[in-house]
Amino acid sequence: MTSDTPAAANEPAKALQPRSGEDAEAIADDAIDAEFEEDQSHSAGERLAAAAAQEGNSRRAIFAVPVEVVVCVGKALPPIGELINMRRDAIIVLDRRIDDPVEIRIGDRVIARGELQELEDGSGRLGVRMTEIVDGVAGQ
Repeated sequence: MTSDTPAAANEPAKALQPRSGEDAEAIADDAIDAEFEEDQSHSAGERLAAAAAQEGNSRRAIFAVPVEVVVCVGKALPPIGELINMRRDAIIVLDRRIDDPVEIRIGDRVIARGELQELEDGSGRLGVRMTEIVDGVAGQ
């Protein structure tokens, strides 16, 4: 029987073919060993450079992860009875004054403080002007 493909091209496929009495696990072990030997043929410098590049890509990818930032203007601790009896136009008194800075939080951690600002684009939306970065937060 003749084949159009060279014999060398078929050798890797033959190496992974089960031989008599050999099971799939042994074939997988042979493939892993061959891959390990191929990895060992690269210099240590090449392996380190490849690992560093992969790690750099992973580190850059984290910058695209969205993080929920919460702005806290104050807290109140009214009894449930008072909350149940509240009607429209009722006021909940907070523990802060109007000119006190707001807290910028990620999770339970305060990362900064700032002042509420109305955006100048005419949308009526709020923003926070950072006035203080809390100690221990990177990027100060």
